Amino acid sequence: MSGTLYLVATPIGNWDDITYRALRILSEVDTIACEEHREGNRLLAHYGIHDKYIEMLNEHNEEAASAQIIQLLRIGKNVALISDAGTPVISDPGFNLVKQAKDNNIDVIPIPGASSIVPAVVISGFPINEFLFYGFLSPKSEIRQKELRDLRFQKRTIIIMETPYRLEPLLRDMADVFGNERRVCIAFNLTMPDEEVFRGTATELYKRFENTKIKKEFVIVVEGGKKQKTKHEDE
Repeated sequence: MSGTLYLVATPIGNWDDITYRALRILSEVDTIACEEHREGNRLLAHYGIHDKYIEMLNEHNEEAASAQIIQLLRIGKNVALISDAGTPVISDPGFNLVKQAKDNNIDVIPIPGASSIVPAVVISGFPINEFLFYGFLSPKSEIRQKELRDLRFQKRTIIIMETPYRLEPLLRDMADVFGNERRVCIAFNLTMPDEEVFRGTATELYKRFENTKIKKEFVIVVEGGKKQKTKHEDE
């Protein structure tokens, strides 16, 4: 009989933000798959979980690691997938593994918990009856600007992820595309003692963080737009 693949959400910063169920699953499974050994071991040690076989699965080895984990699952081993922080698979490695598990009729069970997306959008102050999770924009400015131009006509609130060192160029491109027509919320280090939230237009926030070295994790939430495409823009 095949084992079970658990997708276990872990804290995004505050160690208290983990569920009893997540701790139980991490204690019971045979193998834990994580992005990096150091981060995985640090989390397990904090909660007193020891002597677990750890498999590394990240963007560099996802295909090979997924195949290895599927073999463990097929011989009856239970595996928990965790990311460095938050809910696995969302803008993190793991899709390939989940797909292969489904293709092999292996049970996949989510263990819900912390995620940076929901806290960021609920504190933004923007309408969230509908919202779009866009994830990461292109690291290339030319492509990123095209993506932002397409999002100008998105009426729903938009959630964008990015790495700290690309905040300034992202805000610069957002200021070029959105100017002062859209409000933006940036939530830094959610759940942590130094949590900070900044609101303003894209232009205002670019000026605020221009020439600033950012090391904090963040989520950007962009207000939905009212602008309609012109015939020329549509073409």
